[in-house]
Amino acid sequence: MINRREAIKRVTALLGGVVFVGHSDLLSAIEHAHAGVAARKQIGTFTAQDVALLDEVADTILPDTKTPGAKAAHTGAFMALMVTDTYDDTQQAIFRDGMKKLNDASFMTLTPAQRLTLLQQLDREQKAYMDTRAEGAPAHYFRLMKELALFGYFTSEIGCTQAMRYRETPGRFDPCAPYTPGETTWAGHA
Repeated sequence: MINRREAIKRVTALLGGVVFVGHSDLLSAIEHAHAGVAARKQIGTFTAQDVALLDEVADTILPDTKTPGAKAAHTGAFMALMVTDTYDDTQQAIFRDGMKKLNDASFMTLTPAQRLTLLQQLDREQKAYMDTRAEGAPAHYFRLMKELALFGYFTSEIGCTQAMRYRETPGRFDPCAPYTPGETTWAGHA
């Protein structure tokens, strides 16, 4: 199986490491986040309802297809733990304010199509904000949520072994592997 540290390094590289720059003991926090957080009812100040909201947000971003979605990977619990353990007070406040905005928009009562429409609107909003924000200004809350959803999913066992291809046996380095559009990406060797 793929080594968790290697998976974390690769997903961090995939995301550009933007959200986690400056956080110490990141690898330990991520390993802790994936180790049994799904069974916990409360994570830090996040209630079970908060985790359920985050699960639904992540599952709207990464729904079930031919592979399990983000909810099956318990991405909401991962997100809550990462915010609790690695975000500073300002980032936590931005993230929580974003959750409040989603609750105010009745996200949990929306249909899947309405949820997707809302998140697409928020994605356009965060892109415009991030493109024009002043240097040093905090990130948009949906940017934080989306990055954590992707990070949590692709560092989970489901993300590493089912959403990506993985070959456990070591092999030679082949930088020009053939790729057919529609194939899943390759997870690297542990």
